Amino acid sequence: MKQLNISIKHNLIVGLLIALWLFIFAFIIKPFDDGTINLRAWFFISFGFSVMAFLCYAILAIVQKSVYKKISKWNVKFEVVSLLLFYVIYCIAIYAYYKSPILKGGYSFTEFFVIIFIKVALVLTPVIILARRYLIKLIPVKEDVLTFRGENRLDVLKIKKADLVCVSNAQNYVEIFYVENGKLTSKLIRSSLKKVQEDFDFLMQIHRSHLINPVHFKSWRNQNTLILTQIELPVSKNYKETLLAL
Repeated sequence: MKQLNISIKHNLIVGLLIALWLFIFAFIIKPFDDGTINLRAWFFISFGFSVMAFLCYAILAIVQKSVYKKISKWNVKFEVVSLLLFYVIYCIAIYAYYKSPILKGGYSFTEFFVIIFIKVALVLTPVIILARRYLIKLIPVKEDVLTFRGENRLDVLKIKKADLVCVSNAQNYVEIFYVENGKLTSKLIRSSLKKVQEDFDFLMQIHRSHLINPVHFKSWRNQNTLILTQIELPVSKNYKETLLAL
């Protein structure tokens, strides 16, 4: 996962769907019914847990939007942390509601977590994962802009994906080659080739010191050299088989 839909509107719609699903499931299935909870109580449990789910997801939407704007990237690690953050907030919120004068719950926090919260989380998790995957498809199509960030705060480069030609290792730096006003330009950023490849998985490795943007491949100069837009690079034997498909 390399993208995140930061639209508050889209995320609130997902929050509403999650809340609706939780209400219907809890009210009809009664997953932790011990035979002592009447219909009125089940309505308040289902309604309260659903409202809390919506509010907590709204908080998550605001937090993740702020984080995404700062780091300009997203991956599975951030996605897992987001899900855990939602559940931490949600667990605290519904336990407070459970202990409120409305429900007057008798379980301790540990009992509540084991008997009630885990069952709620098991029901919600697949729905949240699927909904968040679908959200990515709602991101408006726009021209891709790549953001390279180095270890230094001032090491930032934003370029169009189509303009990136290649990235080469330069000791403790990487040299990024891109087309600007029809001319090949480069910039050094303190980072590693491995990190660049992790951040931009469309890049192809042709040598231990070089990554290329496949769209700029022009032809083979010879069996050990590639011609890209306004630059030639060596090719290692280890990567030649993959590159022959270009």
